[in-house]
Amino acid sequence: MPTVLYERDGRIARITLNRPEVMNAIDDDMPRDLADAVARADADPQVHVMILSGAGKAFCAGYDLAHYAADPDNKITQDMPWDPMQDYQFMWANTQAFMSLFRAMKPVICKIHGFAVAGGSDIALCCDLVVMADDAQIGYMPARVWGCPTTAMWVYRLGPEKAKRMMFTGDRITGVEAAEMGLVLKSVPADKLGAEVEALATRMASVPINQLAMHKMVINQTMEATLTQTQRLATVFDGITRHSPEGLNFKARSESVGWKQAVEERDQGTFDWTRNRQIPGNSE
Repeated sequence: MPTVLYERDGRIARITLNRPEVMNAIDDDMPRDLADAVARADADPQVHVMILSGAGKAFCAGYDLAHYAADPDNKITQDMPWDPMQDYQFMWANTQAFMSLFRAMKPVICKIHGFAVAGGSDIALCCDLVVMADDAQIGYMPARVWGCPTTAMWVYRLGPEKAKRMMFTGDRITGVEAAEMGLVLKSVPADKLGAEVEALATRMASVPINQLAMHKMVINQTMEATLTQTQRLATVFDGITRHSPEGLNFKARSESVGWKQAVEERDQGTFDWTRNRQIPGNSE
């Protein structure tokens, strides 16, 4: 099965993340397949607007930790001493694949239901406009351990203080709170999400492609002066988080108890990753 589906509906290109059995978790293929779909839409003279969504119960649950964290043979965490440039090459390629959404000539609307978390939030926040269901959740929980958002879009969308609030806690927030913070364009009841996105896409699709492209380029230019440098630093730091003492302990914990328990301990703050033990007062 392809990890990303593509279809054109009149002036709208529909791009769908397609690993629903794992809530569209990111594997080795999805970033490249996503970039290919974006390029296809951008090259089609009939397409004015893209809609990015996820199949099944969620938009995207982030990187597939069953593969990247719990599998002892996966080399996203290397044996020590590690080669930071090998890690950087892999993650930078993924970051640029996600950024195809930002750099495409044509605008992209992201439709979020369920979850857009961890690496899934990286994908969503590279889009031009994001519409969430009220009960959907977005966040970057690996900020607590084992991750740094490589696209760095949190600060560009929220500003320094609110971005720090999200990165210092690793919290997930609902669509309602995300809209109130200014992280996304708007939040609507789940049963109205499809209609809301369709209405917005249809309205935008009535504008000539060249007009859409010029406005997107002008607005994006205000971010591009610092964006590449920030993303390079974030991508290097992302590799460091996975090879720090705490990152290696998280990987080992995922292998020994399973990634679901390790993630729960990370998100709930019940495990001391520096000392590699439960925080006193918390039991197994």
